[in-house]
Amino acid sequence: MKLIFRHLKRYSKWVALAILIKLFGTLVELALPYILEHIIDYVVPAGALLPVILWGGLMFVAAVLCRFINVKANELAVNNAHKISYNIRQELFAKTANLSGNQFDSFGLPSLISRMTSDSYNVQSAVQQLQTMCVRAPIMLIGGVTVSLFMDAHLALIMILMLPVLIAVVIAISAKGMPMFVKVQEKLDNIVRVMRENITGIRVVKALSKSDYETRRFAAANTDMTKQDIAAATMMAMPGPFMQMCLNTGLALVVIIGAGRVNNGLMKPGVILSFLTYFNMISMGVMGISRIFMSLSKANASANRIDAVIGTHTDQQILSEQEAATPSGEGFVRFEHVDFSYGGEAAPGDESGFAGHEREKALSDISFTIRKGESLGIIGPTGCGKTTIINLLMRFYDADAGGIFVDGRDVRSYDKDELRKKFGVVFQNDMIFQDTLRENIVFGRAVGEKEIRSAVEDSMAAPFVDGLENGLDYEAAIKGANLSGGQKQRILVARALAASPEILVLDDSSSALDYRTDAAMRKAISEHHSESTVIMIAQRISSVMNLTKILVLDNGKCIGYGTHEELMQSCESYRETYTAQMGAIE
Repeated sequence: MKLIFRHLKRYSKWVALAILIKLFGTLVELALPYILEHIIDYVVPAGALLPVILWGGLMFVAAVLCRFINVKANELAVNNAHKISYNIRQELFAKTANLSGNQFDSFGLPSLISRMTSDSYNVQSAVQQLQTMCVRAPIMLIGGVTVSLFMDAHLALIMILMLPVLIAVVIAISAKGMPMFVKVQEKLDNIVRVMRENITGIRVVKALSKSDYETRRFAAANTDMTKQDIAAATMMAMPGPFMQMCLNTGLALVVIIGAGRVNNGLMKPGVILSFLTYFNMISMGVMGISRIFMSLSKANASANRIDAVIGTHTDQQILSEQEAATPSGEGFVRFEHVDFSYGGEAAPGDESGFAGHEREKALSDISFTIRKGESLGIIGPTGCGKTTIINLLMRFYDADAGGIFVDGRDVRSYDKDELRKKFGVVFQNDMIFQDTLRENIVFGRAVGEKEIRSAVEDSMAAPFVDGLENGLDYEAAIKGANLSGGQKQRILVARALAASPEILVLDDSSSALDYRTDAAMRKAISEHHSESTVIMIAQRISSVMNLTKILVLDNGKCIGYGTHEELMQSCESYRETYTAQMGAIE
């Protein structure tokens, strides 16, 4: 709940105003039965019409005023709740975007999505109730009991004796229900994971006729969550029937005892009617408190899950300039005896993420050097660690051992934005956003029209872009669904080139291009971006054979490093791959 109260402070004035308005409206509502009792017991028996009209008018005005005030209080509470949940989502998104690779893996994408959606909604509902129900229910309860005591202490005693039992039951049930709601959210994480996997891989599912299988898999996750949700809701609903039975018993006792007291002349008839109304208000107050505990139990579980992400401290060390002083050796980009394994310690609040998996050795003793303006090709079988090198270079993860240097500085000494502004990157499974081609290339950076056009031409995207009716203003669908694989790759390369990066990283960015287009694009990059240091990951030797150096990986280890000619002499694996690929072409 610390998260909720921390954000409530920002809108403390508006929250206080909503609470005060709700408090005033509830007090007016409490006055209505008292006015009715006064009319029945004192005004009507007097036999004068004018007092009846005046008191009746007062009751009508109070009823209308009560309704108007409560509506305004609710509107203000809703507005405050939405603003607070908006800020929480913004803070959560910003934190998520800055999690390290290990932290992101630890929480897991499905869990982060459910925290952003269902958890933030639970918090929003609780914030709204804190300003309305959390004011109205206790005032109804305490105010109803207080007024009842003044009207007739004997009847009020019936209600007072029941309250401790009812409140104790609510507290006990809520204490058991709160952990159950945490498990509900964990099960929801699993549903999100299954849905995401199916949506992402829908073509594979359809191609292999596995729709029924995936439906059963989702049904299993859905059933699991539903059972847990039913168990939690059932637990929290348990006080309801018991409370209703107690309240109805109390109501019957009020009527019986009250009738006897009226019959004996100890109280007036209007008091019974007023008492029944107050008893109903007290019942609503107790039931409201029960609902509050249920809502706050869910919100507390959700707030803790959100706060686990927001409160996560970076697990990546920032070095001072002195600590980051480069050791012997030259090179604009340099790896020195780098080891790395995926998987780390569990992040706080982790329920369904990557943590706990066995650490796999992804890279072992990797060393290479690239000078400014030179190029490096990285080649090797799937899963050999090619993309991992880029992840470490851009500091999505930190190496377990060894050093990684850019422009003479350890990457750990850079501010992340400072480091990553040096790069233009096309990842293996990169993203085309639902926007114009122009905005997909510019991507919020200060890039002029001349740079955009040059990037489009160098990426060989100009022929198809110029053929579109709207050119660069053509609207791309989600994930570029209305573009071919080759078109998407060329737009992605144009995005990487547009800002003239110091380091250009192309991770299998030409796999969907024919050999001629691939060769033309590499030639344009070489001629027009000669100042950029290029790192190219590829499956085809033809894409890297003319680069300054080539790094050959296998199972996370370097099995060859040098020029194409050197590797043809020294690396059997490279030579065999070259023979297989180039022989097929010839």
